[in-house]
Amino acid sequence: MTALAASPLATDTLVIAGKPYRSRLLTGTGKFKDLDETRRATDAAGAEIVTVAIRRTNIGQDRDAPNLLDVLPPDRYTILPNTAGCYSADEAVRTCRLARELLDGHTLVKLEVLGDQKTLFPDVVQTLAAAETLVRDGFDVMVYTSDDPILARRLEEIGCVAVMPLAAPIGSGLGVQNRWNLLEIVDNAKVPIIVDAGVGTASDAAIAMELGCDGVLMNTAIAGAKDPVLMAHAMKLAVEAGRAAFRAGRIPRKRFASASSPIEGVI
Repeated sequence: MTALAASPLATDTLVIAGKPYRSRLLTGTGKFKDLDETRRATDAAGAEIVTVAIRRTNIGQDRDAPNLLDVLPPDRYTILPNTAGCYSADEAVRTCRLARELLDGHTLVKLEVLGDQKTLFPDVVQTLAAAETLVRDGFDVMVYTSDDPILARRLEEIGCVAVMPLAAPIGSGLGVQNRWNLLEIVDNAKVPIIVDAGVGTASDAAIAMELGCDGVLMNTAIAGAKDPVLMAHAMKLAVEAGRAAFRAGRIPRKRFASASSPIEGVI
């Protein structure tokens, strides 16, 4: 029996747009020193979905430049084009349509429409507008958003296949700063909730999963580490541990001690 088959999580899959995935860790492909490091870190993370900034990464637009798809081929990974760097709904929609052309009709996209360059918080008004257009246009939209439970519900109602609230600002490494909002979003969602932004280290990823989130997407926390490949491996283990702990159900918090051994029948 293989280690995977023996694992309690072996049949616990993440389903996005009707497709099941064993890994709940989604990774970015930017900020690595080269494509080889990108490949090795992605392998170490065990990621099956990798997100690609269409406006910054070559996936065939430039035939004379190194192509990310040569090291992360679409027959092995689900390529998730994202709209990083877009500040309006129109920009984001055009970018998604370009990705669909480059990837031969691929419809799964990650939508993000930013509000300003300092905080990189989402512009929720433009995000809603872009999401409505993309869903009408036949895209399967995974959407980066704020931690507002009402907005998360609205994006689900529009037809987004996954909602991706931030845990803290993009690239901040602050970890989960909004656990009560995330809990509210998770408790009311009928689509996967994937933490996107703010994770800094393995314990942050584990906390997000212990809260009941369905997955975690990260880039800077891995690519910016002193040893990206080792950190990718750590994140893989953290996501798996957090998911297992959530499913197992933690003990309630108490103010006072509770003996590990029962006291009934003590001589």
